[in-house]
Amino acid sequence: MKDEKLIDRRSFLSKIGGMGLAGAALSAFPWMESCSPDRNRETSREKVRLGIIGPGSRGQYLMSFLKEIPQAEVVALCDIYEPNLNLGSEMFPKAERYTDYRRLLENPEVEAVFVTTPLDRHFRMVMDALDAGKNVYCEKAMAYTIDQCKQMYMKRKETGRILFIGQQRLFDPKYHKAMEGVVRGDYGPVVNVRNYWFRNGDWRRPVPSPEYERLINWRLYREYSRGLMTELACHQLQNGTLATGMLPEKVMGSGNIIYWKDGREVFDSVCAIYTFPNGVNMTFESVISNAHFGMGEQILCKDAMIDLPGSRIYRETPPAKSGIEQLIGEIEQGLFSNSVFAGTSWNPENASSDKGISIMPEADGDGTREIVQAFCNSCITGKMPPRILEEAYYGSVLCLLGDEALLQGKTLYLEDKYRI
Repeated sequence: MKDEKLIDRRSFLSKIGGMGLAGAALSAFPWMESCSPDRNRETSREKVRLGIIGPGSRGQYLMSFLKEIPQAEVVALCDIYEPNLNLGSEMFPKAERYTDYRRLLENPEVEAVFVTTPLDRHFRMVMDALDAGKNVYCEKAMAYTIDQCKQMYMKRKETGRILFIGQQRLFDPKYHKAMEGVVRGDYGPVVNVRNYWFRNGDWRRPVPSPEYERLINWRLYREYSRGLMTELACHQLQNGTLATGMLPEKVMGSGNIIYWKDGREVFDSVCAIYTFPNGVNMTFESVISNAHFGMGEQILCKDAMIDLPGSRIYRETPPAKSGIEQLIGEIEQGLFSNSVFAGTSWNPENASSDKGISIMPEADGDGTREIVQAFCNSCITGKMPPRILEEAYYGSVLCLLGDEALLQGKTLYLEDKYRI
C-alpha cells in the first residue's frame, strides 16, 4: 500500500529540474531553509539557552558544534555518570550541573534540551521535556518501540514545540545533490537500493569497574538497545524512501551473534530486505567482524549507480574511450589470446571498472553542523521545519520494524496505523 504523502512528494521533487544546488536543496528538501544563510542572519543576534541531557561521547560531539554556533548557549548539563558530567563542564564551565533530568527541566532558564542518552530513555525524557514546554533535539533512533515513536510524534503536534531527531544526513548537501538527479529521473528508474556498514571490532567501551558495564556498554544489551538496526541502519534506510518517493511495505531478514559471543544480547551480524510497493528491494547488511567493505549507500538506477557517501555517479554506459585507450584495454583483457578466438564456455561478469564522475567534490562533513544550527534557529524563530520530523519518524520506524522482523524470523508489514 503506497503512502500518498510520499508519492506526492516524489511528484513535487520531479519538477525541480534545472535548478542549481541551492534552489534544489531548498525546494526538494525544504527543511534546509532552517539553516540557510538568510535564516542564520535572521537569528544572529539572539541565543537559545540549552540543556544537555547525557553529555557522553555523542553529547560531547554535538556540544563541539554548539561551541561554534553563535545562537547557542549551553546553560545546564545532566548525567548520572559523573565522568561525563565533568567532561561536559570542561566544555561549558558555567553550565548548571544536574544528576536528575527532571530537575533540569524545572529550570526556567532552559529553553531547549538535547537528549543524547541510551535509546531506552528517549521516550520518557522527550515526553517529559515537551510537557515542560521545552523544545527538544533527540538523538536517533527516535524511541525504543514504534508505538513510542508514534506517541512522541503526536505529543509534538499537541504541544506545538520544536522536535528534531538526529538524522543528520537529511542535512548533508552531498546527499541532496545526488538525490536530486535520482528523483528527477536523470538515471532512469530506481531498481534497487543497497546499504551496508561493515566494521571489525567488538563495539565495547572500557569500563572503570564491572558495575558500570551495562551503563557504558548499553548498546550491547536488549534492555537498552536495538543494536545495529537502530545504531547504524537508522542512518541509511531513508535513502530508499527519498529515492523512490514511497515507503517499504514489508521487511524480512536474519540476525545472529556469529562472532562476538561475549555475553552481548544484540546481533553482531544482520541482513534485512525491505520491499517497496513497486517491487523494488532495499537491503541493509552489517557485520562487525570484518571491515573490508566499510560503509556504503548506493542507489541503483537503470542507467547508473549513485554512490551517496562517495558522491559519485557510475554510468552503465561510460563515455566512449579514445582509440588508443580501447586498444590498450583490449590487450590488457586478453582479447587477442587464443582462448578468446576459440571461445569459452563461461565468462565471469566482472564489475564495472568505470571510475565514475564526482557529484560534489567540494562538500565535506555529514550534515551534523547543519542540523544543530537548524535546531537552534528553529528554537529562536519558533518555526518547525516542514517534513523533517516525518522523515526522521519513518527512518526510526523502519529500522525498528526491521529489528523486530529479525527477532521474530518473519516477514513483517508496515501497518496503516503507523503511517502519518
